[in-house]
Amino acid sequence: MMYRYSLHHVEHQHVCPFSEMEYSRFKFGETIYAEKFAKELCMGFLAKHKNLILEQEEIILLPSPYNSIPTASNFLCSYFKRELNRFLFQHGKAACKESKIHRKQTYVEDYGNMDSEQRLKLIANDTYHLDRDFIADRFCIFLDDIKITGSHELTVEKILKDHNVQGTFFFVYYAELVNQSIHPNIENKYNYFDVKSPGDLVRIINSSSFHFNTRLVKYLLLLNEVDFFQVVNQIPVEKSCELFDLAISNNYHTIVHYQQNIIKLKQHKSWQSIYKKGKERTSMHPNLQSA
Repeated sequence: MMYRYSLHHVEHQHVCPFSEMEYSRFKFGETIYAEKFAKELCMGFLAKHKNLILEQEEIILLPSPYNSIPTASNFLCSYFKRELNRFLFQHGKAACKESKIHRKQTYVEDYGNMDSEQRLKLIANDTYHLDRDFIADRFCIFLDDIKITGSHELTVEKILKDHNVQGTFFFVYYAELVNQSIHPNIENKYNYFDVKSPGDLVRIINSSSFHFNTRLVKYLLLLNEVDFFQVVNQIPVEKSCELFDLAISNNYHTIVHYQQNIIKLKQHKSWQSIYKKGKERTSMHPNLQSA
């Protein structure tokens, strides 16, 4: 059985039902807005589906698919889980659980600028894996930040079908494009509303609630050399190192389009200084020396 819910409905090209500035910052890693959106979403969701939720013995939350670098919707999902658990606690119910759809992404193109057919064709080459036994015959909430063409939903449905997973599945979105006469590239209008320059990226990365996500890592790795170093030179050394480690954890160093900036990042003096200090600490530790 399938259910669907979206908090905000985009009906007009020039009228956005949520803050475009906040949404843009959310998409590029300011988790203070992930928390804000999650509270709003959970409140609206429970106002409409409270009884259905309380009927469930077990609830499993799943954010949009990713590999090792969380998506923006993953942070939204984490805060949504907190709000939902508080509600369940108040009603004497067990806390929800969380699972994941693992994804190996094959493309570097900007997904938000494409139409429905292009999106489906692009993500068809990706590979996915989920724990079929863990979610089978359970009440699962698949949570994402926005539904534009429904390609994400169709992909998840195909994954469930391919893995022969039965259960009750609820697709929940912070926002949804309901006017199909509006081109899907409106998504990029929202994504980049407050991100126009390297300076905007620096401001976001240096904010107190920032966490790297897939979108930002990919965006940084595709920057030209001047813009890339404008960002790297104005963020903390630890953030540069984290960017490097996340990039290789997602195997971006095996993708030609990302390799140049990953190499430059490794050669950058900030990364080298941290790496050198790490080696010095290791060599000074007596237990590690004798290992």
